Amino acid sequence: MTVPPSSPGSPASSSSSGRTRSVRAVRTRGGWSVRIEPRASAVGLVLAVVASAMAVVLVGSGEIPVAPGDVVATLLGDGTAVQEFVVWELRLPRTLVAVLVGAGLAVGGAVFQTLTRNPLGSPDMLGISHGSIVGALLVILLFHGGSSAIAFGGLAGGLATGAAMYLFAWKRGVHGFRIVLIGIGLVAVLNAVVHYLLTRANLVEATQAVSWMTGSLDGRDWAEFWPLFAVSTVLLPLILAYGRPLRMLEMGDDAAFALGVPVQRVRVVLLVAAVLLVAAATAAAGPIVFVALSAPQLARRLTRSPGPNLGASALMGVALLLVADGIAGNAFGERELPVGVVTGILGGGYLLWLLVAERRAGRL
Repeated sequence: MTVPPSSPGSPASSSSSGRTRSVRAVRTRGGWSVRIEPRASAVGLVLAVVASAMAVVLVGSGEIPVAPGDVVATLLGDGTAVQEFVVWELRLPRTLVAVLVGAGLAVGGAVFQTLTRNPLGSPDMLGISHGSIVGALLVILLFHGGSSAIAFGGLAGGLATGAAMYLFAWKRGVHGFRIVLIGIGLVAVLNAVVHYLLTRANLVEATQAVSWMTGSLDGRDWAEFWPLFAVSTVLLPLILAYGRPLRMLEMGDDAAFALGVPVQRVRVVLLVAAVLLVAAATAAAGPIVFVALSAPQLARRLTRSPGPNLGASALMGVALLLVADGIAGNAFGERELPVGVVTGILGGGYLLWLLVAERRAGRL
């Protein structure tokens, strides 16, 4: 049935633009109730179509081109031997890594922005990505590790930074504004550590470090996909299951507690899950910037729906990263750019626009 927007506490309420949002509540035989917002569902469907189409195009692009129809036929088991090798061994793993990295960064960013109640509260701004960079650099400089060891170092660095952020922000609980302040301090310290480590590196080590720091999907294969897939299949459903209490936390701790949400326990679970998800995505592809910042905000503006918009954010992150990878690989001739360069350019422009918009709205 359709629930009328009768009051602020009802399932359907007015959006920030003043228009009422149509919300449909579907109740199953088992007693479960599912909210369906037509606009959000339509946006999610469009993003899924865009991401799927872009994935097919990317799998078919390269020195040995494969037509989109042949890509689909090969995925269904009806391709030639050459197409099977090109699609399954060379390009599909990279594209699937991009899908999981985009979804992980976007969902992690949505969680951080909701918990901090700040559109700038993303892992890029709070030091998680910088911690991963430090961890990877230590592996490169001290242990001269290969790609797997570097990925492990990035994962460990991100987790250590998340733990430090939580401990430093703890004072009878963890609150959003303290997370932001601690994160800004950690970014400054970790940036200094990165610069120091680079000055101690020789030319080969510095080149390897800068290449990883840029963020790239080049050369990603099944070895990077399966660990990220294992982490994502555990953490993404866990975060989605906490979507309702996360939505209530956006109203403030007091309001969420009054509605029966165990505030500190939920915040700890979501912070740990988001840090793990972002650290795993960073370990797989390097610190690809601004996806975690921009994807949740773009999803919210398109759906015009309050709350974390976790599903739409994930689809937006996938679409953004796949489009950026397509631009990086095809827009500059034979020279392929790291995808982190493209997301940095696009995300930097979005950040400037967001700051101007927030200032005009009187929030800065």
